[in-house]
Amino acid sequence: MGKIEILAPAGGFESVTAAVRSGADAVYLGEKLFSARASAQNFDADELKKAVAYCHIHGVKVYVTLNTLVFDDELEKLSQAIICAAEADADALIVQNMGVARLARQIAPELALHASTQMSVHTASGVRALHELGFKRVVLAREMSREEIKKAAEVPVELEVFVHGALCMCVSGQCYFSAMLGSRSGNRGACAQTCRLPFYIKNKGGHALSLKDNSLIAHLNDLQNIGVTSAKIEGRMKRPEYVSAAVRACVEQRDLGFVTDRTAEMLRGVFSRTGFTDGYYKGKLGKEMFGTRRKDDVVSADNKLLSGIRQTYKDEVQNIEISGKFSASLGKQPELTLTDGKNTVTVTSDAVCEAALKVPLSDEKCRAQLCKTGGTAYKINDLKINLDNNISLPLSALNNMRRDALGCLDKKRAVVYNYKINAADLSQGFKPFGKRSNAVRARVAGTKLSPEFKRCELVFAPLFSDIRELARLKSEGYPVGVEIPRGMFGRENQIEAQLEKVRELGITHALCNNIGALYTAKQLGFTLHGGFGLNLVNTLDLLWAEEYGLEDVELSFELTFDRVNRLGGNIPRGIISYGYLPLMLCRSCPVKSEGTDCKSCKNRSVMTDRKGKSFFLKCDGVCTEVLNCVPLYVDKKELSTLSTSFHTLRFTVENYVETVKSIADFNPKSMLKDKITHGLYIRGVE
Repeated sequence: MGKIEILAPAGGFESVTAAVRSGADAVYLGEKLFSARASAQNFDADELKKAVAYCHIHGVKVYVTLNTLVFDDELEKLSQAIICAAEADADALIVQNMGVARLARQIAPELALHASTQMSVHTASGVRALHELGFKRVVLAREMSREEIKKAAEVPVELEVFVHGALCMCVSGQCYFSAMLGSRSGNRGACAQTCRLPFYIKNKGGHALSLKDNSLIAHLNDLQNIGVTSAKIEGRMKRPEYVSAAVRACVEQRDLGFVTDRTAEMLRGVFSRTGFTDGYYKGKLGKEMFGTRRKDDVVSADNKLLSGIRQTYKDEVQNIEISGKFSASLGKQPELTLTDGKNTVTVTSDAVCEAALKVPLSDEKCRAQLCKTGGTAYKINDLKINLDNNISLPLSALNNMRRDALGCLDKKRAVVYNYKINAADLSQGFKPFGKRSNAVRARVAGTKLSPEFKRCELVFAPLFSDIRELARLKSEGYPVGVEIPRGMFGRENQIEAQLEKVRELGITHALCNNIGALYTAKQLGFTLHGGFGLNLVNTLDLLWAEEYGLEDVELSFELTFDRVNRLGGNIPRGIISYGYLPLMLCRSCPVKSEGTDCKSCKNRSVMTDRKGKSFFLKCDGVCTEVLNCVPLYVDKKELSTLSTSFHTLRFTVENYVETVKSIADFNPKSMLKDKITHGLYIRGVE
């Protein structure tokens, strides 16, 4: 296996040059639209072509991010964004959802696809599913441990791991906090960083959702040894000086085995949140992972430090070694050939070699002029010169030939793929669904249910419920299925074993919230039901779901009612109509920010914000869901206007599921003192 790739972020062109000149092997960047860092500078069509050309000339790859959720009314613009990336000759697209991947394959079938970390892939089964779906690379969730990454590396597909930068509290792709509180969707690149605000468990003024920055730079060689292809630096919204310092640190660690003191000082100074953590990688999830950006962290990045870093990348780097030959004969036009080993160019001069009247042209003079490649990507290592005796040629002719040859080499190196591009077809399958049904489903947190739940179309109980209780529900006539945990970290074998036990009971319906769960359940012959965690928001997503074999899907609750009704495809679909919506899925539990352990928590903890609002924390032993402070509720009249096949009552912390008297006419208003929300179904998201 070759050296691990150092992959740098670029929010603007200065960050591109900082990354390349600091030694990056690849950069990732976003277009103006459909980037998960919408507030970064990002690149329009011309800027993208310029950035890709510059990187390719230097032998650096470019991955373009289209890693946001895209609605049906945006698909024409998405098509243009895919075409733009293909025309710019990008090396790959980074995508979040399967609908975008489906369209990209239609438009530019040869353009490689990388699965974004926004796809929430955190298991070997998820990696395997994407490999079989034709993805070239999978960007793993930041929360995975070394052993989990190692297991994923057994799948023959490229893996990319974040090795430095900010840590979101929530598993990427599963955060709805910013969207729910202010309509700024993290899944759409508009995150308001709600998690950096004060939240506390017991002690006021705490920051229960703010983690220190991640740093696995010290583990770079270990990651390389276990099979990781790419070491990714987070930070498209950070300044070029940060990009340069982080890239240099990674390059030094990989190539030297350590980071020099000077580079380490630069990296610490340019950005940190009370230091760094490698807690997820080591499997040590405790209070020491949490941190905030303090005043002394901010002032540490002073002008002197930043100026010093800028000096390290102000000059063009000559990282491409080339060779060539120059020949000049009396009465003929001189000829210069240069090659990088793959591309070869030959240029001639308009000038004709004449007999020398005074000082003849020498090998040394030719070499001196032709090897002046400063300000370019090239360094001439070997130049063979063949001159007639006693000839003369203007030095300007030599300079012009050098510039012309290097310019031709630039053009050849800038375009690597020259993709075939097809017109997008957005006509098939886009006729609105139009069917309406008020079938009721329930997702429950336990197995003690009132008999009224037998009236549900399906009732999904937790997969790891007591097997005897699941058998009882089945025998008593409940239409029971199981929900595979949204956070599957480190327990794939247990999940597979439990699914086999459940199947022996005759329970064959599985609610799946990520691609790994879908893959596992599909392999075991379960009927697949897509959960909200799949973030299905457009018709192309639904067409993919049907093609993959899903029976039906639960739509993302970031859709408005209007967008729900305009969705095409034939697959049955539904919405969550009641419940304390999960705003975050966390592997590092907020409770531990204040040093509380699991024994004293007893899965009854509540988190409070600066306004005094309380958010339930629901733990399954591996991951914790942060639930909204008020429940969602959609009444029967509103449901009757929707082109949906079912709606789901999502019970989590309620204590009345044993006494529910009516499922068809369920109305929680009389039982709840708190106000009820429509969530995002009416106001929508940015």
